This record gives sequence, C-alpha cells and structure tokens, in this order.
Amino acid sequence: MAEADASADARTSPLSRRRILQAAGTGAAILALGAKTATAQSGPVAPPSTVTSPPRDFAPGGAPNTYFWDPDVIAVDPSFNGLAQPNAPIQRLWTGALWAEGPAWNGQGRYLVWSDIPNNRQMRWLEDNGQVSVFRAPSNNSNGNSFDFQGRQLSCEHLTRRVVRYELDGSATILADNFGGKKLNSPNDVVPHPDGSYWFTDPPYGGQLYEGTNDAAGGPSNPGGLIKNRLGQPPEIGSARRELPTNCYRIDPSGRVDLVVTEDQVPDPNGLCFSPDYKKLYVVSTGKGPGDTGPGGKGDMHVFDVGADNKLSNGRLFTDFMVDGVKCGPDGVRADVNGNLWCSSNAGRSVGYSGVTVWSPAGKLLGRIRIPEICGNVCFGGPKRNRLFMAASQSLYAVYTATQGAAPG
Repeated sequence: MAEADASADARTSPLSRRRILQAAGTGAAILALGAKTATAQSGPVAPPSTVTSPPRDFAPGGAPNTYFWDPDVIAVDPSFNGLAQPNAPIQRLWTGALWAEGPAWNGQGRYLVWSDIPNNRQMRWLEDNGQVSVFRAPSNNSNGNSFDFQGRQLSCEHLTRRVVRYELDGSATILADNFGGKKLNSPNDVVPHPDGSYWFTDPPYGGQLYEGTNDAAGGPSNPGGLIKNRLGQPPEIGSARRELPTNCYRIDPSGRVDLVVTEDQVPDPNGLCFSPDYKKLYVVSTGKGPGDTGPGGKGDMHVFDVGADNKLSNGRLFTDFMVDGVKCGPDGVRADVNGNLWCSSNAGRSVGYSGVTVWSPAGKLLGRIRIPEICGNVCFGGPKRNRLFMAASQSLYAVYTATQGAAPG
C-alpha cells in the first residue's frame, strides 16, 4: 500500500519527476533530487531504481563519482569506518545474467566463479584482466558455490537436487543427493569446515521452471500435474518429487549425511556461514518456497553454537533485517576475520535498501552498501581477500574493504 501511495504521489505531486522534467529540463530535475540526503530515506519509495541523487553510472565508462568515501557505502555505526575502504568505488564488473548467485573466489587461480541460475551456467571473472566467460554449461541450474580448504569447487545443483565437488583432476564427485533414501529438495548454499566436512542448506527454490524444474505430477510444487516438468530437460530429469522438509545438513568426511538444523528450527534455510573460529553457525531463513505448505521463512537469520561433537545448540534469532522500517531480506552471507556478517539484501521495491547489510557478531547493524539491483549473494575475494563481490540480479559488483573474508571461497 505504501508503494502504491508513493506511486500515486509521484503522479499527482507538482514536483514529480515528470513535471519537473517537463517544466524545467534535466538540470532542474537533478537539483530537485539532490536535495535529498545520500545516507537516509524516509521509507520505501517506488521505482525507477535510483540509489544516489543525482543518479550515478556504475559502468566502467561512467563519470567519476568517488572523492573519498563512496556515497553508497554507508556507515550506520562509526565502527564501520574501520571496515570500509576510503577512496574505493563500488564497481559494476559485468552485466548480462538473468539471476546471478553463488559467488566464490578461487585463490590459486585468482578468479571468481558464480552462477547464472536461469541460464543454466556458471560464469568466471579473471582478476588479471577482468575478462568474463562461461565457465561451466550446463551447470544443472547450480546456485551456491564455494571452495574447500584444498581448493576444490563445491556446487549446489537445483536441477539434479544434489551437492557436487569438482576435483583437481577435472572429475566430479556427488557428495550428497539424498537423506535417508529420500531425494533432496534443491541444495542452495554450501560451506566447508576445517575438519573436512561440508555443511549445506536444502530449501525448495529449485522446484520451479525458472531455476530448475517442478516436481513430477502430484508433487508439492506440481500438485495438479499441469506443469510439464520434462520439457527442455535431459531424459533423466523430471521424475523427482519433494519428499523432505527444508533442512540443513552436514556431510561427514566419511560420506555420511547428518541432519543438523530442522525445518522447525529454521524454515527455508538459505545462505549459511561459520564464524571465524567455527564455534558459531549462521543460517539465513528466506521466504516461502515452491511446494511449502507452512508459512515458510520470515526473512531473518539464526545463529547456533557449534559443539566439539558438531552438535548445534542454543539456537536463537540473530536479526530480523528490519532497517529504517524496511525489510532487507537476506540470502547469502559471509563473515570477515573480525566476525562481522556481510549479508546480501533484497529489499524488493524499497529503492536504496538492496545491496548489503553488515552486522556485528552481537547483531548490531554497522553499515550498508547500496547498489541499484537486488543482491542475491556475496563473497570475499581478490589476492588479499579484501574485496567484496556481490552477485546482484543481472550483474556482478565489487568494492574493496578494509578487512578480509574469514573463510576460503
């Protein structure tokens, strides 16, 4: 309703963008927009998607827009100034995806890999020359990616409902595709642990045509069988039906898959990461997914204590991601070496709140990074692991920071 009111105001107000442009030309429009502050908004506003005022051009050929602090790197708490890097602009490195997700940094190869889920491919950005190319296609609609402590790529595949590892010799290993004999939903994000285990989330978001395929007829995401889920798919795809709740699992080095977080604890688990000392596990709970019969996630993040036996305890809400009355819906998350959490933000039509939110280990909002597209996931990379990469809708963004990522990949 607030968005509709805002749109109505924009149409009827004598100072609307259209009237200003008609009456006084582009210069007057820029002056009127510039009257708003760069760091705060009164609340959600309607498209068009403008972050700074006047609008900035993030593209490589755009005019300079950073003189010391990037205007879209915002310190909510003074301590954030020690994490943000002065004189470092947010840059759009590439655009051309349908839905960019799962960025992961390969330290030895000095490249970034990420998923373009609907286009069924993984992309690669080379640090030495900025070249972008298709890295793996088809990717089985892969979502989250990471690299383990041995430099091997881990990928969560929506279409095949499994977690895979790409070995150093070029072969691939299926790490998990079922739990208790029941097929997984659509693994979403995966993180390595120093003990050789891998932890991953299994929400249902791949159970749709855009990011994988629906269940076979009669399954929760295709109850009436109206969706022909085999269209455009390899012959072995299309018979699976959702069988499991949305859980979080641990793959033991022996290959055993253990349930670590249940749907009752964190519904629709999405992004996850460990604290730098691996004594805490953070799990994002996103919104209701295909085939969900319950209320689904609430767009918040939970934290658990990790015991020496890999058992989780003391689960609690970390933050609800409400910022200035706006829901900055989380998806992917990474920790820096100080234990701060850098979380992607999907604020929908609340322009100026999508991008990244940064939280202290105590759950205090420290800062925000605003970009003009919804951000799906983030990771730290670069040779010094001090550059934050943001996979955001159709594009890939990056900004240097004054800290480092805590984990490989």
